[in-house]
Amino acid sequence: QEELHLSLAQSAWVQFAHYLGYFLMALPAGWLAIKLGYKGGIIVGLLMVAAGGFWFMPATWVSEAAAAGTVSKNTAFAAFLVGVCAIASGLTFLETIANPYTTVLGHKQYAATRINLAQSCNGIGWILGPIVGGLYFYSKNEAGESTGAETLYIPYVGVGIVVLLLAIVFYFVPMPDIKTEDDYHLDDADPNASHSIWKHRHFVMSVLAQFLYVAAQAGIFSFFINYMTSQVPPIPAWMESGVQSVASVPGFGWLGGMFEMNKEDVRVISNHGAANLASLAFICFLIGRFSGAALLRKFSAHKILGLYGVLNVGVCLLVFAKLGWFSVFCVFLSYFFMSIMFPTIFALGIFGLGVRAKRASAYLVMAIMGGAVLPKLMGAVADKYDMSRAFIVPLFCFAVIGAYGYLWPRLAGAESMNGVDVAKGH
Repeated sequence: QEELHLSLAQSAWVQFAHYLGYFLMALPAGWLAIKLGYKGGIIVGLLMVAAGGFWFMPATWVSEAAAAGTVSKNTAFAAFLVGVCAIASGLTFLETIANPYTTVLGHKQYAATRINLAQSCNGIGWILGPIVGGLYFYSKNEAGESTGAETLYIPYVGVGIVVLLLAIVFYFVPMPDIKTEDDYHLDDADPNASHSIWKHRHFVMSVLAQFLYVAAQAGIFSFFINYMTSQVPPIPAWMESGVQSVASVPGFGWLGGMFEMNKEDVRVISNHGAANLASLAFICFLIGRFSGAALLRKFSAHKILGLYGVLNVGVCLLVFAKLGWFSVFCVFLSYFFMSIMFPTIFALGIFGLGVRAKRASAYLVMAIMGGAVLPKLMGAVADKYDMSRAFIVPLFCFAVIGAYGYLWPRLAGAESMNGVDVAKGH
């Protein structure tokens, strides 16, 4: 954003490119899952992610050419967006295929628990990602000049190598092809039976809920650094001194440079410091995933989803109110309550759809396009007002998600994910 002199709304094109990949590849991924099975689809997805990671090498060369003035900065920005979209396309295959596969590997009552636990594993990447990204994206030379554009490709190429190795592993590992239970008899040969997933309201509304959830998540994730560098109250000298003391301890050097003086000569959080705090936010997210998975073993998935949705409405309202450090704390709290939403909506949406769960999964992944649309609105609100006021956008998203959770039994014709009473309708 700073390297190419982009506004907050313009920087949201990164999220647009990322989620555009999901939108374009979701249906092809669902089709491929039906044709090749879970294993084949996962391998294709891994190979696409690897290709996207390797693309950042030539994209960095284009960026260097832009710095030299031989190409425009818009061209350099577009080159990076291509890599982002390619990686997202590969992730689409993994989301479309791995998520439903997780839900069928055991009793359907604990489908939401399994998918939450499985997605907790990516918490390691969320925690380490901002730290690694901060080292390369916000790096500076001895003269204090940014070198991020020159080293940005390194973590992406590293991801490409690891993912390529994973694809090889999956090729040699046997994976049984299992289908979900057909509670609504969509697979029946009876011509009078309903074979369309769109006639099931719990699925239709799950697509809307997933669209709005990813929209809210993408907005909060994307503008976290902007919030921390612009909305946090001035940093007291004692806090900076304490952090610097910890940074001097071996192994904690990455805490150095957490703060800086802004143009008004006020001590604030630096970009590098905000990236480190993003790791703390993702720790909150990961704790929410694990604790949520435990709660989902004891309470109905739709009730937990509804409760977390309502609580996040309150949290966003407190951030919007600009209550100083308490609002800053609420930003971290929003990560905790977001944690179980994506996998839980996914499990509730494909509940009882039988073999058509693969197709339904494609539409749920396509709904991730919400992350491309609403962050631009959030960025526009922030440009006109400030980042705190921009939290009004995810607030409305969480309100709809909470309503979906509490209304799910009526939509699905089931009291919980234990089973469905089709006679009651849905």
